[in-house]
Amino acid sequence: MLALKLDKPLIVFDIESTGLSPRQDRIIELAAIKVTPDGSEIEKSWLLNPTVRIPPETTKIHGITDEIVKNCPTFKERAEEIFEFFRDCDLSGFNADRFDIPCLEEEFARVGLNFAASARRHVDVQRIYHRMEPRDLSAAVQFYLGRTHDGAHGAEADTRATLEVLKAQMRKYPSLPGDVAAMDEYLAPHDPRNADRNGMLRWVNGELTINFGRKKGAVLRKMLLDDPGYLRWIIKGDFDTEVRMIVRDLFENGRLPPRPQI
Repeated sequence: MLALKLDKPLIVFDIESTGLSPRQDRIIELAAIKVTPDGSEIEKSWLLNPTVRIPPETTKIHGITDEIVKNCPTFKERAEEIFEFFRDCDLSGFNADRFDIPCLEEEFARVGLNFAASARRHVDVQRIYHRMEPRDLSAAVQFYLGRTHDGAHGAEADTRATLEVLKAQMRKYPSLPGDVAAMDEYLAPHDPRNADRNGMLRWVNGELTINFGRKKGAVLRKMLLDDPGYLRWIIKGDFDTEVRMIVRDLFENGRLPPRPQI
């Protein structure tokens, strides 16, 4: 029994998608458990054809291929059924506020349905986790070193504490990679096709392309001639420094970073 008083059903749900952008990517799998005020649970799941190619790097995460979903219904074909299941329900998930809820809201918007997520109450399990179990440096010092972090937010004390925590982590978790290169890959896996760490610019068929927004898939060299204003917007925009520098170098000097050897 869920020890949380409900005055309407609470739906706990999770989404697998074609990527990490709620606005650009599509839902492939949706699983949901509706917990009613009397404590009963109703489970539902939908495997969906996203109508776009599933990137291989995404398949590596959830194991769902284009072949698996090719004969599945689309979200549009199941939208009314899903909408009805979620009707008048509060929402819960892990990191749902930042990903799952926006994904679902976007899918409904594409078929003309207003999910009205902002009008529903949210219980994000990740937020509870982070609120109750802080993940700042002081918490790490207490957890790994068994002491309070005196001098917190002073640069020297924080630097020394960070090194001590790293040493303790390496002792506590012997399965961690033993060298910096392997550790870097373990903590933030690299895709050689990405020109920047977050994959905003991506190499496709030997050309560097935009990998976000309405221009996703556009070739940078062509945009230099056809839409230079968009490149200026990137240079002046709120993007990672690495992205802005790559675009600026192309715009001002006609240079691109070296193509990856894949």
